[in-house]
Amino acid sequence: MGSRILVVEDDPGIAANLVRALHGAGYEVTSASTLGEARALTSVGSATDYDLVLLDLGLPDGDGADLCRDLRAGGSQTSVIMLTARADEIDIVMGLDSGAVDYLTKPFRLAELLARVRAHLRTDEERSVIAVGSLKIDLGAHRAWVDDQELALRAKEFELLTVLARDGGAALTRERLMSEVWDEHWFGSTKTLDVHISMLRRKLAEHPDGPRIETIRNHGYRLEVT
Repeated sequence: MGSRILVVEDDPGIAANLVRALHGAGYEVTSASTLGEARALTSVGSATDYDLVLLDLGLPDGDGADLCRDLRAGGSQTSVIMLTARADEIDIVMGLDSGAVDYLTKPFRLAELLARVRAHLRTDEERSVIAVGSLKIDLGAHRAWVDDQELALRAKEFELLTVLARDGGAALTRERLMSEVWDEHWFGSTKTLDVHISMLRRKLAEHPDGPRIETIRNHGYRLEVT
């Protein structure tokens, strides 16, 4: 299951483009168009905890920075990237002082936004450990173990295993794996993915009780935990 992102944007066209792009990148996305809606979605006791918030400052019922202050006052460490047409230095400083981790001025390129989203989610993940069955992945140390036996993984093998494990056994397309592990602008053959999958399978096969990588025909791969 992908990271959970809340988009707070009152412009329907911009909001729709953001939601579409984020869904396409594999994230779970919820949207709000007002400060009131965003407060309800992020309040204590709400149904969903978000990993990141994309927050427009100019909302019809208030300043988006107030939501950021609410989150920080309530102890939330959710990363907030502010989106706004305000380009003055004082506005940028005020936005960051309210607790945002990043700031993008409109108009912005979707590729740049997605890169920043990945970077901030990666920073959060680096503080954590993924545990799936007998597999444990320490994102900060860049190390992985099966039944307490460390896997000797190269950089891309580690990243590939992390993406497969992070999504809890979901079937992931070749295109998404290429985009997340290699480059969002990749094109052409996915042969390098198949080669790395093969190498990773051989290393996992050394641990009979460990996870296996299943091929989903005409789709991609999934991590199967025994």
